[in-house]
Amino acid sequence: MEFGIMSVSDITRDPTTGYTPSEAERIDATVQIAKKAEEVGFDVFAIGEHHNPPFFSSSPTTLLAYVAAQTTTLKMSTSTTLITTNDPVRVAEEYAMLQHLTKGRLDIMLGRGNTAPVYPWFGKDIRSSLPMALENYNLLHRLWTEDVVDYEGNFRTPLQGFTSTPRPLDDVAPFVWHGSIRTPEIAEQAAFYGDGFFANHIFWPKGHYKRLVEFYRQRFEHYHGNKKQAIVGLGGQAYVAKKSQDAWNEFRPYFNEAPVYGGGPSLESFAETTPLSVGSPQEIIDKTLGFHDEFGDYQRQAFLVDHAGLPLKTVLNQLDLLGEEVLPALRKELAARRDPETPDTPSHASRVKEKYGDEEPRQPRPNANRGDNVTGGSPYQDSPAKKGSAFGL
Repeated sequence: MEFGIMSVSDITRDPTTGYTPSEAERIDATVQIAKKAEEVGFDVFAIGEHHNPPFFSSSPTTLLAYVAAQTTTLKMSTSTTLITTNDPVRVAEEYAMLQHLTKGRLDIMLGRGNTAPVYPWFGKDIRSSLPMALENYNLLHRLWTEDVVDYEGNFRTPLQGFTSTPRPLDDVAPFVWHGSIRTPEIAEQAAFYGDGFFANHIFWPKGHYKRLVEFYRQRFEHYHGNKKQAIVGLGGQAYVAKKSQDAWNEFRPYFNEAPVYGGGPSLESFAETTPLSVGSPQEIIDKTLGFHDEFGDYQRQAFLVDHAGLPLKTVLNQLDLLGEEVLPALRKELAARRDPETPDTPSHASRVKEKYGDEEPRQPRPNANRGDNVTGGSPYQDSPAKKGSAFGL
């Protein structure tokens, strides 16, 4: 089981002080949170992608590259990379480059996000979001697994003899999670490709997510023969303090005024009916073990701990408690419960081993025979450059 910290990158007023951090302060705080997460024993740090206030993370690869340069074991990930409004060619390039820079400490979570206006900002139609997500990932998968791609689809211009560069590290693509809270087609696609499925698992009752996860596992078994080999991740917000009542009292004003919570059910009601975990270390342990009771073995648990205006000092204190008291207990108990057939989360090393065995992995090098990215033509047919056009002068 991997444990991670995920951030949605919101910049929210602290309701207890009235202070709203600047973008610079919040970005710097997020880097400190990621470094602290590694220090206290977390396995993964993930950042979301947003292109509107009050969020700052419009360029996850830049932030993750910076964090990776200051850490040694922490795996970089996203939560989420928008597979709809991003060009799959650009996603292939940027995350392959990040995979090289992190020396394989990278995976990626793809999703459609939850901000409707982002579609026209990038010239897209939200009414096509689902077929666009499915088609864009089909192309991304090919760009990472095929040296030369010819492509024609509905949502971008065609490609002829195109080679995405850099090629993935060791010619093995980053592991992909497909994030969804409502769409069986996304779970189906994750199962078809043998990728991971990540249930946000924050806002809705667990029964909602359980249906999607079980559907993914059933379809995984259909395509690959054993649903126990399916790779599942869960999210969940947590607020922890040494004493249970302190946790409830401290978190209440943040919950009451949070943009996504405020004005709805009470804190107690929301925590009772959703995965939100509030309380002492033991209460966080018990609630997380309850996720295992419902979902069975899964490979990644990501906690949201820096949301709703919580100040940096409070977040770092939570990370200390989670690292010192919660993670060791969860690792021990979940290891004891684990089915021997349950695989670990795929790592770069395990994926290289799966592809090459004991052989040395292939290291792609520039090769003019792969494709013609200058003209967009195929090396196996006459291109404008070969005919003496201006491109060939």
